[in-house]
Parts: sequence; structure tokens; C-alpha cells
Amino acid sequence: MIRFFDMFLGRSTAIRALDDALRAAGLHPLLVPEPVKLTVIQLTKKLDAGQRQDAAFAEAALLLAYCILGHQQFADSNSSEEAMRADQRVEAALDEGDTLDAKLILLAFHAGLITPEITDRIEIDES
Repeated sequence: MIRFFDMFLGRSTAIRALDDALRAAGLHPLLVPEPVKLTVIQLTKKLDAGQRQDAAFAEAALLLAYCILGHQQFADSNSSEEAMRADQRVEAALDEGDTLDAKLILLAFHAGLITPEITDRIEIDES
């Protein structure tokens, strides 16, 4: 339905910027559903108000791409250093809890986008 309105209204600048960030992270934007993108936009606006929008989207896109693609495919698309950095972000998010990174990981998990290798590392209390 959102794509239908895009024909008449055009895509928002925030969605276009996030799509560009996803492409730069090695993930095609069509692999990320629109509701997930809208949630990412809202999360980055709420939690990183002091950061520039493009920079916040770039960081969020890198973590989402890592969670969706997995370590090896992410490293192939980016670099092994960037994959190690994303892996450290996942570990820190799992340790710290209520951070933007933790919320992005949880979003990918609940949207069914997260790769099994990342899913095996997280423990979610379903109660």
C-alpha cells in the first residue's frame, strides 16, 4: 500500500536516505520491508537526536545489514574490519540491553529478517 502512494506522493526524503544507507551497507533496500524502515527512522530520530540523520541511518543500516546478511556475506560486501566492528556492536548491544543497537537487533528478529547465526547468539525472554 505504501508503494501505491509513492507513485503519487513520492518517497519521503528519510526513506530515500535510509535506502541509500542500506545500499551502501551492501543490502538491497527491497529486502527490508517498509514498516521496518519506518521503525528504523523513528528509532534513530528518538535515540540519536544529536547525530546527523545521514550518519544515524548509515550506522543503523550497517547493523541491520550485518544482522540480515550474516558475518561472511556482510564481510564480502563491506570488509572484514567492518564485519568485526558490527560483530562487536552486536555483542555490546546484547550486554548493554536498552540501546539503539539492541532495538535494531530486536526489530530485525521480530520482523523475521535476522540470520540464524545471529539469532543463535541472542536470548529473548518471550514471557
